[in-house]
Amino acid sequence: MINKIDKNEIRKRKHVRVRKKISGTTECPRLCVYRSNAHIYAQVIDDVTGKTIASASSLDKDVKSSVSNCGNIETAKLVGKLIAERAQAKEIKEVVFDRGGYLYHGRVAALAEAAREAGLAF
Repeated sequence: MINKIDKNEIRKRKHVRVRKKISGTTECPRLCVYRSNAHIYAQVIDDVTGKTIASASSLDKDVKSSVSNCGNIETAKLVGKLIAERAQAKEIKEVVFDRGGYLYHGRVAALAEAAREAGLAF
């Protein structure tokens, strides 16, 4: 019998490996990305205190009203710009990027590039 490979389980293992090395501090928090087939989410997290400082997703009202399909690159760019604006509103200029075990390609890369263009440094 052939067992089907669970790609999400592989992604979770990669994320655990990366999280051993990457941690967000108060001065330089972690920008964590999660993507599903339909949506994309981003959080700026301070791992020392365990608090989420800022968050944005394709489910936000201003993002969802401006796009028809929430699972594409254009939506990821909007979410990246929004997370950068919300982080800068809390005086956060520099973050550590956590791609969540996903390849740095497509929607994840688009979110990261949009956040960089909007002023976040990583």
